[in-house]
Amino acid sequence: MSSLLIKNASAIVTCDEKDTVLENASLLMQDGVITYIGTEPKGADETIDAAGCLVYPGLINTHHHLYQTFSRNLPQVQNMELFDWLTTLYEIWKNLDKDIIYHSSVTGIGELLKAGCTTCFDHHYVFPGGSSDALLDAQFSAARDLGIRMYASRGSMDLSKKDGGLPPDSVVQNVDEILKDSRNAVEKYHNPAPYSMEMVALAPCSPFSASEELYRQSAILARDLGVRLHTHLCETIDEENYTLEKYGKRPLAYMENMDWVGNDVWYAHGIHFNDKEMKFLAQTGTGVAHCPISNMKLSSGICRIPDMLKLNVPVGLAVDGSASNDGSNLLEELRVAFLLHRLNSSKLAPSGYDILKIATNGSARILGRDDIGSLAVGKAGDLFLIRRDRLDLVGADFDVKSMLGTVGFKGAVDYTVVNGRIVVKDGHLVGIDEEKAVRDGKHLVTDYLNR
Repeated sequence: MSSLLIKNASAIVTCDEKDTVLENASLLMQDGVITYIGTEPKGADETIDAAGCLVYPGLINTHHHLYQTFSRNLPQVQNMELFDWLTTLYEIWKNLDKDIIYHSSVTGIGELLKAGCTTCFDHHYVFPGGSSDALLDAQFSAARDLGIRMYASRGSMDLSKKDGGLPPDSVVQNVDEILKDSRNAVEKYHNPAPYSMEMVALAPCSPFSASEELYRQSAILARDLGVRLHTHLCETIDEENYTLEKYGKRPLAYMENMDWVGNDVWYAHGIHFNDKEMKFLAQTGTGVAHCPISNMKLSSGICRIPDMLKLNVPVGLAVDGSASNDGSNLLEELRVAFLLHRLNSSKLAPSGYDILKIATNGSARILGRDDIGSLAVGKAGDLFLIRRDRLDLVGADFDVKSMLGTVGFKGAVDYTVVNGRIVVKDGHLVGIDEEKAVRDGKHLVTDYLNR
């Protein structure tokens, strides 16, 4: 039995049901699970002296595209909106291979961990030549090397340009191939047990790159296998016009018609729901991954988070793909979300602490997990530490619950712990040689973009 003690923390922000904040307290993890939080002395195999530190639950990223880390900040797409942006970048993404997937995942996951994120859901749907096993193998390999809790997807597309979709022919498959690969991915990687480090969802990309048949069959298969469903939805007005023109329905009605609603389904973005649709999301328990920075960069709109929270729509936080965000920093996302909704909704906006709860409790909820998202006995040992004796926090730490939203935190956290194991120490990744990762990544990204 291995154990890790966080000793004498200045404050532990638990994000539990009572919003408890413990001062001058310790937290013990044994075999990756929290077994004690309090002020009594405890012993452990390994101890972090957390005097002067703030401890928070690990942040949970509910929508990402790690492969896009190697196609960010490209000048030719900076002023585009979603459809043109996708059409342009698919010409790069069609050249993905397992080495690009591994090293782009290392880069993105590394940044997530250094910003206090302990669980990442990744929506991967580009499989050139049907390379499903090789690419998912590479992604899980990167996750294991760095130590993050990985929730991957077997994404899919079956509508290429010739079918009226956006992607090129080389990155789509037919429905039978997709379903076969999806079943194999779940059987190979998905572990539904409590405290699982590896899970899989089925995730057709979007209404304009996946057919009605693919959506229907994916829902049937996912429920047969006991896994969750995810897709992009209501991200842009262009998408809304597309489904109205092609199917005679708004995007959510189209999803409902294919049995793509319920507490085992969550959508990325969810910007353009109307009042009736948001009530329906609440009634069915269908979730939304909020991606504020991506939505701002692509001029997609502002998700109605204050209204969703009021209705109890399940909402989590997400960075989205690096190419539409240019980063994988969930702490930055947290503060931007707070500021965006203050600007747009004033007094009705969620507080800084509300946003932290979205990034922890809310994100865990839409991923269907009750073992992560807060710090309590019986929960997974996922957390991060920030030393409060730093210049940028002087006078900023009186309200430690709201601080990450209202003030924000720049730079790497001091420690990140996943499953009771230290994966970031003194702001540096433990699982890999960071300098080598930088060298390898820079070499590969140059080659990749020149293909």
